[in-house]
Amino acid sequence: MASASWIFGYGSLIWRPEFSFAERRAVKLRGWARRFWQASPDHRGVAAAPGRVVTLRRRPGSVCWGVAYRLQGDSGERVLAQLDHREKAGYERYEDWVFCADEQRIRALFYVAPPGNPEDLGPAPLVEIARQVCTAVGPSGTNVDYVLRLNQALVGMGVVDSHVAGLARMVSRALNIADPAL
Repeated sequence: MASASWIFGYGSLIWRPEFSFAERRAVKLRGWARRFWQASPDHRGVAAAPGRVVTLRRRPGSVCWGVAYRLQGDSGERVLAQLDHREKAGYERYEDWVFCADEQRIRALFYVAPPGNPEDLGPAPLVEIARQVCTAVGPSGTNVDYVLRLNQALVGMGVVDSHVAGLARMVSRALNIADPAL
């Protein structure tokens, strides 16, 4: 995996890639589920009070929708260096096929924080995740903003992810936020 032509994003990369790209496509990754099971001590929280961000877990029969970005020219090494830094808190590079709506397949690189990594929080009741999200703030902003923006981006793609939407609903209610995506 020295370089990459396509990057798959399923979290903040959907709305904030922070790199130039030649093409952007809505795609699905089969056999994986998006979950708020990863601590964020560096972006949406701090070491003493980490936020929660998404990672992927293998789940047969599941589908995770996101965005595939085709990188420009020879920018792969530079973009991967940026992403390695951005995804440093427990994430590792993976590669797999993602599928467009018309079933065209694309080989894409993506980042997963596997179970057992130092920032792995694992499964928790959604209400517990919501409590943590409601109070976490880090250098990249509030954890609430991350959750709501992810849900809004998915809804904008015509995707309802029950885990993300359920968390967004709980957080919005807890903080009395009117979210048009809910």
